[in-house]
Amino acid sequence: MADVKNYLIDMDGVLVSGARLIPGADRFIERLKARAAEYLVLTNNPIYTPGDLSHRLRSVGLDIPPGRIFTSAIAMARFLHSQRPDGRAFVIGESGLTDAIHGVGYVITDRAPDYVVLGETLSYDLNLITQAVRLISGGARFVATNPDPSGPSEDGPVPACGAMAALIERATGVSPFFVGKPNPLMMRSALNHLGLHSERTVVVGDRMDTDIVSGVETGLETILVLTGVTRREDVARYPYQPTLILDSVDDIAL
Repeated sequence: MADVKNYLIDMDGVLVSGARLIPGADRFIERLKARAAEYLVLTNNPIYTPGDLSHRLRSVGLDIPPGRIFTSAIAMARFLHSQRPDGRAFVIGESGLTDAIHGVGYVITDRAPDYVVLGETLSYDLNLITQAVRLISGGARFVATNPDPSGPSEDGPVPACGAMAALIERATGVSPFFVGKPNPLMMRSALNHLGLHSERTVVVGDRMDTDIVSGVETGLETILVLTGVTRREDVARYPYQPTLILDSVDDIAL
């Protein structure tokens, strides 16, 4: 782990847990800044814009500018632009996704779209889901931001993008292409966003099945922190292993 200067850092379970700062996360970010290290905070959640997330993080004590935040919505927009520049998309999602897609020159429309793009939303509309099914059945390509079947809320789990994607897949017989973690495309897109080199970059995450596997598949060193989903006793059952396992980001030696 010597002389690693670039970090791709998962947000939920690593820096914050819900609306709570994970102890030591603020010190870790300040150490990165003191060393002038390159870093990006990654999240599979496409609901919010980087500006929204930066404000959320500042409210709990983390000073991370929007330019240091990379979402699955941004990765999706970059993917669409790389595949079919200036195309058309029917989008189910919130401002984080629609802003990113507009930002690469796409038109959002329900008339002969090139893609149906499914993201997270605060309330899934059955009419929009039905429209998506019909457009995909009519030939539109089906892509989705992230495969997470559920997400957390203050009242308990809520259906997430992966669950809605499964519904649409069952209705159409068409499988979606997921852009977010664990697809290593998300990591490569983040690396390209800052012009980072893989041999000098480490992924920091709390989940073996998303953060760590996508880092391994991208050829990056990985740090698993135990402040989120994966427990230490769970790690041995995976065929791939992190480079390091630490209690929290506060234990990362820069």
